[in-house]
Amino acid sequence: MRRVLRQKMVKPSDVAVFSRGINEVTSDLIKRIHIIRNEEEDGETVTNVNSLFFKYSMEGVATVLYECRLGCLENHIPKSTLEYIEALELMFSSFKSTMYAGAIPKWLRPIIPKPWREFCKSWDGLFKFSQIHVDNKINEIKSLLDQGKKVEGGLLTTLLSRKELTIEEIYANMTEMLLAGVDTTSFTLSWATYLLAKHPEVQDSVYKEIVHNLGKDKVPDAHHIPNLPMIRALLKETLRLFPVLPGNGRVTQKDMIVGGYLIPKGTQLALCHYATSYQEENFASAKEFQPERWLRKSNMDRVDNFGSIPFGYGIRSCIGKRIAELEIYLALIQLLQHFEVKRSPKTKSVFAKTHGLLTPADFISVKFADRK
Repeated sequence: MRRVLRQKMVKPSDVAVFSRGINEVTSDLIKRIHIIRNEEEDGETVTNVNSLFFKYSMEGVATVLYECRLGCLENHIPKSTLEYIEALELMFSSFKSTMYAGAIPKWLRPIIPKPWREFCKSWDGLFKFSQIHVDNKINEIKSLLDQGKKVEGGLLTTLLSRKELTIEEIYANMTEMLLAGVDTTSFTLSWATYLLAKHPEVQDSVYKEIVHNLGKDKVPDAHHIPNLPMIRALLKETLRLFPVLPGNGRVTQKDMIVGGYLIPKGTQLALCHYATSYQEENFASAKEFQPERWLRKSNMDRVDNFGSIPFGYGIRSCIGKRIAELEIYLALIQLLQHFEVKRSPKTKSVFAKTHGLLTPADFISVKFADRK
């Protein structure tokens, strides 16, 4: 399944075609910020930016996966979309409890109270949502074929047309990729705006680079990103300090010696890169927000540091990495083109907590002041 999915999700040229759809969603995000902040007394503050970015992320990843809009950024969100959001929140809220319940024999699970039943119910809701949108695309393709028209489209259309995966495999992968692409992206955007508000000098540096290499008003796409090293460094540094997945796990495929220890084949290893990211031996001034640490000093220079690998590494790395990065890059660029991100009186020091994912322990509120 992974081999089939990689064909449309890993090459930069393949992912670049998603820029247009993501930019349309980003445009709606900007409009939504204008509406939300105008409801505040100061006309600038957005309280709980993660709620906003959650809707942006869900809308953005749906344009890629399902080739349609879900209405997350509308004034009135469709009922089916609201039900999905509720199912997702229920799944994460019962996640910890069911990690322990999962170790209990199946015959005992019906006796277990609420958490296990809610967990199963939430996944039923997530799969149902995905199935509806996949079936809609199947009917759309069938209609085009019946009319003798050519079938063209994005990721889902390609998967359905090539028939390399069964329909059940497509349901499953669409469900899990949507799930994996929402909270992860929204939390990262929340942390990035929080750090930009706290560090105006970094924000000014990123904004000047955008103006110089792209322009104040030009809408970015994937081809502009290589010319904006600071926006890439900003994302890397945000994920170093606040990796959404605080660790990665691997199972050894052969006996190996690491650091003088024999690790037998079949051993599960866990790397907590949230811990390694804060070690001085890996990063100088590890607790400080310094995006410039990721900048190359010359064309021959390469900045690699395996103290921070938030997407994993190698053939088992996050399959949605390039799509997630593109969403975040395009959102941050346009946010900075339109707004100066400032600390709000409602902004407190926000710390991280583990809730399945690494999440903000409190609401993040910032000001989005119009660029003069």
